This record gives sequence, structure tokens and C-alpha cells, in this order.
Amino acid sequence: MQSIRNIAIIAHVDHGKTTLVDKIIHASKLFRENQESGDLILDNNDLERERGITILSKNVSVVYNGVKINIIDTPGHADFGGEVERVLKMADGVLLLVDAFEGPMPQTRFVLSKALALGLTPIVVVNKVDKENCRPDEVHEQVFDLMFNLDATEEQLNFETIYGSSKNGWMSEDWQQPTDNITPLLDKIVEVIPEAPSPEGTPQFQVTSLDYSSFVGRIAIGRVYQGSIEEGKSMGLTKADGSMQRVRIKELQVFEGLGRKKVESVKAGDLCAIVGLDNFEIGDTLTDFENPQPLERLSIDEPTMNMLFTINNSPGFGSEGKFVTSRHLRDRLMKETEKNLALRVEPTDSEDKFLVYGRGILHLSVLIETMRREGYELMVGQPQVIYKEIDGQKCEPIETLVVDVPENVAGKVIELATQKKGELKIMEPKGDQQHLEFEIPSRGLIGLRNNVLTATGGEAVMNHRFLDYQPFKGEIKGRNNGSLISMENGPGTPYSIDKLQDRGVFFVPPGENLYTGQVIGEHSRENDLVVNVQKGKQLTNMRASGSDNNSKIAPPRVFSLEESMEYIQKDEYLEITPSSIRMRKIFLDEHTRMKMAKTL
Repeated sequence: MQSIRNIAIIAHVDHGKTTLVDKIIHASKLFRENQESGDLILDNNDLERERGITILSKNVSVVYNGVKINIIDTPGHADFGGEVERVLKMADGVLLLVDAFEGPMPQTRFVLSKALALGLTPIVVVNKVDKENCRPDEVHEQVFDLMFNLDATEEQLNFETIYGSSKNGWMSEDWQQPTDNITPLLDKIVEVIPEAPSPEGTPQFQVTSLDYSSFVGRIAIGRVYQGSIEEGKSMGLTKADGSMQRVRIKELQVFEGLGRKKVESVKAGDLCAIVGLDNFEIGDTLTDFENPQPLERLSIDEPTMNMLFTINNSPGFGSEGKFVTSRHLRDRLMKETEKNLALRVEPTDSEDKFLVYGRGILHLSVLIETMRREGYELMVGQPQVIYKEIDGQKCEPIETLVVDVPENVAGKVIELATQKKGELKIMEPKGDQQHLEFEIPSRGLIGLRNNVLTATGGEAVMNHRFLDYQPFKGEIKGRNNGSLISMENGPGTPYSIDKLQDRGVFFVPPGENLYTGQVIGEHSRENDLVVNVQKGKQLTNMRASGSDNNSKIAPPRVFSLEESMEYIQKDEYLEITPSSIRMRKIFLDEHTRMKMAKTL
């Protein structure tokens, strides 16, 4: 029987996981010599390619010297920790990839702590040793200290280290002696990672992720932990509530290269995909119906943030998207909860409003971006953190915030973070940068990135991860400036926008169609201001008609989706359609707004 190694690749964002997987795929000759493959082979969804991050975990399998290596590429963002936690259950070892200059980062710590707790064998790969001012030996020491702090066992602390550059396609046991291929890494995987055990006995298969095909429906993906499972066999599926249903396996597939191959049976230790199971959930166990032995269900960290999702009721609703009704919105959100374990959806007392709970702004924004690309129109409210009562005390989620910033602007970053109730824990030089670590409430992070990037001229590198729940830190002042709000419907004129430039910064260019109640800029003072930007110049005689074109208007300020989610206030919504993102007041009419403000 073929020997199997199951290995997950974990690393911080941008440290080169997906590039390394590309090189392993090329090294094992999965592509024909003349076949075009491109880069980032596994990041196959548009959003992943655009952002340069991995969002969904992927499986790929290569055969090296007669040994089958199943590789699981995992996301590096803590916001997608739900993905990471469940796929690590399928692995027997991990490749921990760290950048030779940056060293272990906060989100490396998050995923590594999960892997060590599961008892997985680590191999450390110090990547990008070809970079200038890299420090592989120091980074090796830092990884050891990190594992020690995470209570790694003696065996785990005695880890093997490989150095190299996945971009240039080489790995070596000594970083000063480059090779011309990555086989030293593959040899080390076969030598160090334990062979997947294949115990006999009652079959056990746990669903850890799912795929969907328009031909066969939902496909369960997971690992066979014990015994073997066969095509056409009748088995029992154990559910979350302890019940059990009889199911039949229509088709079995194992991973081969980038695709899957149909097989008749799968032995313990291998990963496989099963077609034909109905209404299964992630965490269910497939076992013998007469003599069931269910595995312990997957536990996932709780969400830390929620947002209100509602249908779009702005004046131009339905003109840009295909799916606009509350039924469309409900069905899409429920479908997402099936595969996105860290996401929860709760109905509210209104038919067309839903509370969506997630791991953070990025986690929720990826869902929103995916939905708008599919043709949905919706509105979302300001992100809110989730408070808990612990021992009779109100507690809130606290995060570790790490900022690397040029020395001359470190003071500004410390000032901004402390205004948001951040506590400076570590400050040390790192190359020509200053390395700062804070403990800060999750709600303090909302809107902080914009301010830090503005204050540092875009040179700060920020990362954060969830730490734990701590007692409430007190009120945090929100945005200092009010909004500029459109008074009328219709396109804004250059003449009016020019005349109002001293009142604040505009978010919309002249000529864009606006509606009453739309937020079109940031006021220079604390209060909101309703302005008329539709008014044209009164022409007294024909000679003056050309002067409208002489207006010198500053370019509008453009927000990304995450930035606008962090920017809006409690009384504002973000209107999201396939072609635009607009900010607006919840109550478009000024008199209604004033009345509601008095009742609050």
C-alpha cells in the first residue's frame, strides 16, 4: 500500500505559501512540459488573485519517490481562522513558512498555536533568504522562542529547518549554500512528517470542508481516520444533535495532482471527497450504521463582530443588480453559513434585516464583495463588536496589534493607538524600522488603519489578531468630523462643488447622479451639514457661461470596501451594488433624521 503524508502549509499573509505550493507542483511534474500554468495556481478565485491572499483552503496531492504527499494550503489571515482550524484536523504535520526578514508575525502565532495543540509535527521553512538585509539565523531563534512560548512539546521543539527562496525555486539545509531545486524540502517532508496511520476497525470519516458541483450537488471532503470506506456502501451519518441518518456513498474521489480521481475504496490516512451524501454539515462523522463510532465535533472560535445586512431601499434600487429582494438575501446568507463555519446569521424582528456575525472586518468584507460580484444589491450597517458578560462584568474582544513603522513617525502611531484605548506592550528596533505591539479593543481598530496610514504617509505595516475577552475599556471617541449630505436628487455641478470646497472633502465627482440623504463628503466640523450641490450658476448674460468650466475642484476621496465599512457612523448605511458603493443616512429625509435624533 502506498505511503501517505498529510501536510498543511501555514504562514502569515504574503510570506509565500501559495508560491511554494506552485513550485512543489512544478517539481513533481504535474504539468506537461508545454502546458501553460501561470502563477498562484491554487488561488483560483478572482478575489484571491486580486488581493494576493488565500481565503479558502485548497487540497493538492503530489507523488514524490513513490510517497503520496497531500498538501493543504491554508489562509494566513486570522479573520479566516475558521478555515484553518478545521483543515488542520486533516494533517499529520505542518510546514511553517516564515519570512527571513520579518520573522514570525502575529497571525503565524495564531495558526501555529492551533497546530501545536493538535500535536502536529512541524518543519520550519525560512523563506526569501535572497532578500536584502535578511536575517535567517535570528529568525530561526525567534521561531524557537515562539514555539517555546506556545508550550510546544520536546519533540516539536526539536524541529527541522530548511532555508530557501520559493520564488527562485530552491531549498537547502544551509542558507549560504543555495541549490537549484526544492527536493531537499520534499526529502525532509518524507523523512520527518509521520506516515498517516491507517488503523483497522469501524470506518470513521469526518467532513471538514465541502465543495459544490452543479452536476452532483454538494460534495463532502475530509479524512478517513479509521477502517476503509467503499463506493456504493450504506453507512450512518452522525449529526450535531446526536441523531443518525442512513446514507449511501454514490462516488468516491481521492486527490491526484490538482484534480480528483474516482476510486472504489479509500483506506484510513488518506483524504477524499464523497458524492451522494444529502444534508450533511461540516463536523459530521460518517461511520458504520449498526456500530457507530462518531468522532468529536470540530470546535471553532466564536465570532467577534456583527453587522446588519438589509435589502437596498435607496431611490435607485434594482437598477444595477439582479438579486434585490429579502428572499434572495436570506437564501444567499444561509447558503454561506453551510461552508463558512465562523459565520453566523440571525434573523431580526424585521423580515428584511439580518444580523451577520463574523471574525472581523476582512471576513465580512470578503462575503460582501463576493455577493456584489454575484449580482446582489444590499445595504450594511456599521460593524459592531460583540460584548460578553463574564463573572458579572461586561467584557469586550481585545486584539494584539503589531505595527512596523519608520522611526520618525512612531510617536504618531503610538498617539493614535492610545486614543483608541490601545496599551503599548513592546517597542523595539527592527532593522531601520520601529516595531510596536499594542493590546487594543477590537472596536478601537475600526477606522484606525486609515488614520495610521495618513499619519505615516502610507509607510506603516499593520497586522492584528484576536487575543481574548477582557473587561470593557470605556468609551472610545468615534470619527471627529461630520458628514456632508446631499439636499436634492440629481447630478452635482462643478460650480456648486467648487463653492463648497471650504466646507470639507468631497467623495463624489461632479456629474455623478446623487440622491437626497446620500453622504457625499466629510464636513470640516463635527456636525453633519446638508448641502445643495445640484445648483448651477445663474447666467446673467451669455459671456459668463464658460466660466463654469474654470472651477478648480480637488479630486474626490475614494474608499475601498473595507475603508467605507470602517468609516460609516451609527446613523449611516453602506449601499452596495455590483457597480458602486455609496454611503447614505439611514433616514434619507432631514426632518425624519432630526425627529429620530431627539428620541435617541
